[in-house]
This record gives sequence, C-alpha cells and structure tokens, in this order.
Amino acid sequence: MAGNANTRFDNVSLLSVASTLPSRVTTSADLEARLAPAFSRLALPSRLLQRVAGVLERRNWAPGETSDDATVSAGQRALAEAGVDASEVGLLINTSVSRKHLEPSVAVRLHHGLGLPSSAINFDVANACLGFVSGMNLAANMIESGQIRYAIIVNGEDSDAIQTNTIDRLLKQDGDRDGFMSEFASLTLGSGSAAAVLGRTDEHPAGHPILGGVTRAATQFHELCVGSVDGMFTDAKALLKGGLDLVVSAWKEASTEWDWSAMDLYVTHQVSSVHTNAIVKAAKLDASRVPTTFPHYGNVGPASIPITLVEAQDSLKKGDRVLLMGVGSGLNTAMMELAW
Repeated sequence: MAGNANTRFDNVSLLSVASTLPSRVTTSADLEARLAPAFSRLALPSRLLQRVAGVLERRNWAPGETSDDATVSAGQRALAEAGVDASEVGLLINTSVSRKHLEPSVAVRLHHGLGLPSSAINFDVANACLGFVSGMNLAANMIESGQIRYAIIVNGEDSDAIQTNTIDRLLKQDGDRDGFMSEFASLTLGSGSAAAVLGRTDEHPAGHPILGGVTRAATQFHELCVGSVDGMFTDAKALLKGGLDLVVSAWKEASTEWDWSAMDLYVTHQVSSVHTNAIVKAAKLDASRVPTTFPHYGNVGPASIPITLVEAQDSLKKGDRVLLMGVGSGLNTAMMELAW
C-alpha cells in the first residue's frame, strides 16, 4: 500500500486513555414509549431498537452536566495517569462531531479548560466516527517529526438535541415506514467523552507503542449517511454493504505489510449488533476478542473507540496486540495497531 494509505511509527506511544460518561441512563424502552404513537401508526414491531440494533440503553447528560466539562475532566485524568503536566502539552486535537456553534472551534474551550499553555497548538478535526483515530494519527506524526513532545486527543459527544428533534419529527402524522427507518440510527446514539495522551516511546517505556496502520476511502458513498443537529439520515443497507466492502478491501491490501489475523483485542467503532457481527464475519475475527459497549452506551460517535478501550484495558497485559478499527460515514476506514 503506497503513500498516505500506510503509516508506521517508531517512537510514539499511547500513554493513557480516560473517559467520562453521563450519569443519566436512557433506555431503548423509554425512547420507544415516547414513540408509541408512531410505532402504532406504522405497525412497527416492539423492542425494535433492542432486537435490530442490540442497543438496550444509552447515556445522556443530566442537568448540570455538559460534554465540554466532561471532556475537560477526562483530559485531566488522562494527563494525570500519563504523568504529564498540562504545561508540557504541545498539541490538543478535538475530534467531536457535536458542537454548539460553528465558530470558534470546540478545541479553544477545551484548551482553556485544561489550562494548556499558549504555545500548545489546538484545533478541531472532523472525520465523522473516525475522528479520534484520525486525531491520534495526526498527533503521532507530529511527535515523530519532533515538532511536539506531548499531545492530547479529546472528544465529547452530546446526542440530546438530535434525539429530541428526531422523535418530534417521527411523531408527525406524515411519515412512513421508510422515513422512520432512515432515521433509525439517530435513536441509537449516546453521549460521552474521552481523552488520550500521546508521547515519545523512548521517554515512556511503560507506554503502549503505536506501530502504525492504514486508511482507505470510498467517498462515492458520501451521501449514504448525512447528519446535523436536526437529524441523521441513512441508507442503512447500502451503508453497511459499502462499509464492509471498504473494510475488507483495506484489510486485504494491508495484509502484505500487516498481519492482523490474530490480535489479542480488536477495538471497533460501536454502532450496533448488526454492524459488529458483520465486521467480525467479514474480517474473520475472533468474536471473543471484540469487546462491545454499544448495548449500554449506544453509538457515541468518535468517542466509541476510546471509551471501549478504557472499558477493556484492565484485561490487557504487556505485549498484547491491539487493533483500533472503524468506519466513518463518508466513507472512510482506518486501522491502527498498538503494542500494549
């Protein structure tokens, strides 16, 4: 795989990863109860979210909680766990899909909240659900080049507004079953925050080296999943097929340089049971090595991968091989190997 599709790192490690979850739990039964008139009018089967997506519940921010505050909290814990002072950070990359306004960047609020120095570069990166891995890749390149010593990658998602707008729209009398299912994915979304700190391997031998990975694009499918705060509209069947084809293509092409057939842990983007089962089957993964968080957290966008890694990290031991992998709407895929 030539050019930018393939990346290797020699001296970059993941030093820590932390997450902050909302305290409010919203069950799928709660959402379906709110949507009862639409379910009845469209003759939809009960427990649709649980049976089709495998999402039992998700988290939403309670009164007094915000995604920005939670992201700062996750960042502070990640820095403390890494043993890195805020004054040493040279880069902050925010990868959130959620944002309250177009300008300024979300990154500036988080830079301020974390007390980073004025010398710390900060900006937002948008790459749908792959944003966190894309941010890690950018930061790793800047550390490897010697431009910075430490980077913090952050993400905070708030699904409240999109879910409320979606439910309000689905309760109107003019929608049909196809329209309902085109917005089904919005009902699986959850909220949460995460942060990761990266640094030099030679300065942190106890860290987890980032070995590199691959990226691949299939942008002919850029209209299959389009979202805003008003709603997210998907062609679920075409999106799944296009995403699987892209993953399998990238996997096969990467096999000439990477052997990912027997990793100790595969941390995938969390969407649904259908998505996870399809990825496991297509890439011939050992399902027992693919942890899932979507049943209780839903799809937390770019935060899904780091949140799942946080949940699974206590099961890892030194020397374990970990693959971060996912597909983001657009379509893009990325796979990144860590040595734990």
